[in-house]
Amino acid sequence: MSDKFDPESGNPQSPASTTARRIAGAFGGPAVNIGPRICPVLPHLRDGDSLSTFDSDESASTILEKQLASQDGDAIQYRTCSWQKTAALLFSEYICLAIMSFPWSYSHLGLVPGLLLTLLIAAIVLYTSLILWKFCLRHPEVRDVCDVGQMLFWGKKWAWYFTAIIFILNNTFIQALHVLIGAEYLNTMTEADTIGGCRTVQFAAAVTVICFIFSLPRTFSLMAKLATASALFTFVSVLLATIFAGIQDHPAGYSVELGEPKWHVLPPKGTSFVLKMSAFLNISYTFIGQITLPSFIAEMRDPREFPKSLWACTIAEMIVFSIVGAVIYVYTGNQYMTAPAFGSLDDLYKKVSFSFMIPTLIFLGCLYASVTGRFVFFRIFRNSKHMTEHTVAGWAAWSGILLVTWIAAFLISQVIPFFNSLLAVLSSLFDSFFGFIFWGVAYFRMRRADQKVGKHRQPVLDWISMIINVCIILTGFFFLTAGTYASVRSIIDSFEAGEVSGVFSCRSNGI
Repeated sequence: MSDKFDPESGNPQSPASTTARRIAGAFGGPAVNIGPRICPVLPHLRDGDSLSTFDSDESASTILEKQLASQDGDAIQYRTCSWQKTAALLFSEYICLAIMSFPWSYSHLGLVPGLLLTLLIAAIVLYTSLILWKFCLRHPEVRDVCDVGQMLFWGKKWAWYFTAIIFILNNTFIQALHVLIGAEYLNTMTEADTIGGCRTVQFAAAVTVICFIFSLPRTFSLMAKLATASALFTFVSVLLATIFAGIQDHPAGYSVELGEPKWHVLPPKGTSFVLKMSAFLNISYTFIGQITLPSFIAEMRDPREFPKSLWACTIAEMIVFSIVGAVIYVYTGNQYMTAPAFGSLDDLYKKVSFSFMIPTLIFLGCLYASVTGRFVFFRIFRNSKHMTEHTVAGWAAWSGILLVTWIAAFLISQVIPFFNSLLAVLSSLFDSFFGFIFWGVAYFRMRRADQKVGKHRQPVLDWISMIINVCIILTGFFFLTAGTYASVRSIIDSFEAGEVSGVFSCRSNGI
């Protein structure tokens, strides 16, 4: 059977149909070709789950239809997101405070290498996200990346537990990061005020409570409304910061001795491998977010439309990240660079632009808390009315799960004195799998499934695709090894420089 046949139905396709399907394979739409499964439905997704009661040999289209039909009459419906709402979730995840660390990355990599790496990483993440999407289309019963991990590694239960541990740790540490950043904002705004007690711990506690409240919505459809506001305010924040960097007389901390801002086309001489690697990883971690995508796709009414959300977000990322990083770096220079770059602005400019970041400081942590909450909640209440109806037990459990994650995030943010460096280590370990290795493996598993039903690509295209995905897997191992080394080295350097504070430190962390 050639690729002019539908591998699922075996029906012949016209040339026009083939072309439409190839276009849909990159940009989504009703014409997308949903390939064969790589394995039967996992037992825990087939048995005793009101959203996934189907036979292991049913097609992806039939499973999706049953999922949608099962929601009829439910008070709480999960597959309700349009591609526009999903795009809002993606924008809120990616258009975030991390943008303001791109100038710092460019200051160590040089402007041209920094811009090229920004575009390269964006392209790789776009490609691997499309692979992930195609995998989810073939297996619409998956609810999160943990189900994907088990399927990829031949249904082994250890793969599910391994992925689940990384999944929960990753999300909880991101929540903790936003607790710290929230305290950083409040300290920045009140640096001239006398605050009784332990100011940083108190601010962190207040941010934790606020984030807990805003993470209570049960579905991503509701979260998408908050996500839209979050992305919009973040865009205004970074736009203002970029404008302020250009119009201010001098960057914050300017002195005659240091001179006018100096920027470099290539990496500055004497920049260590650890700094270059840290700058590269900083760019990469901002783009890598595939860990949440299976959860988003699982709530789309028509998951075939997901690439529209993905392309819109990726194009916006490339433009915003590059312009903000380049302009602020050129006007700030290596001498006055801070991370985040708000610290390089005059005090008034810094406070005004940083304040527009408030919605994303709160919402992005809420988004990851919600993803974790769904992961736990769905497994506790599978095949239960508490999952689809407004019950006291259901809402109490949902609130309790979120409360536990936020308490854990608060404690982690306060008891690990080198939290940011540790986060870099964990990102190297986690993102090597969730950003690269998983999706290279997914490609080869799907390629093998296609071959079993007689679907073969053109030889040249097949070889190019295989080489690309081998490189993606090797890139994951590069992050796992070199990335982890650079991150651990940065912890050691921080201790040696005396930059590590104590546990539950009261010292202001404002910028």
